[in-house]
Amino acid sequence: MIVRIDIHAVAGAFDYAVVEQGEELYGDDGLGSVVDCLIGAVEGLPSEVRAVEVALDRIVSGTYPLEVIAMSVAQVAQHAANTTAMIDDVMPDRD
Repeated sequence: MIVRIDIHAVAGAFDYAVVEQGEELYGDDGLGSVVDCLIGAVEGLPSEVRAVEVALDRIVSGTYPLEVIAMSVAQVAQHAANTTAMIDDVMPDRD
């Protein structure tokens, strides 16, 4: 199974929701970073999840096997931030 982690920057903090087929499974808010969101989201995943799609502020940065996130959480978070920033540069009115 593949789920989506939707991360949003909110007033200097971050929140996330883990979503499967449009239904929110769980989430958290008020976290300090994208890394914190990824760690919190992955810790609660059901055992049948093998990969996650990561989205930051509605921009999908990729789909990652859980092992990749576990070994490279900071890099996955940075990739999400970079991807979102690049899209914001070319589409500043996307909100």
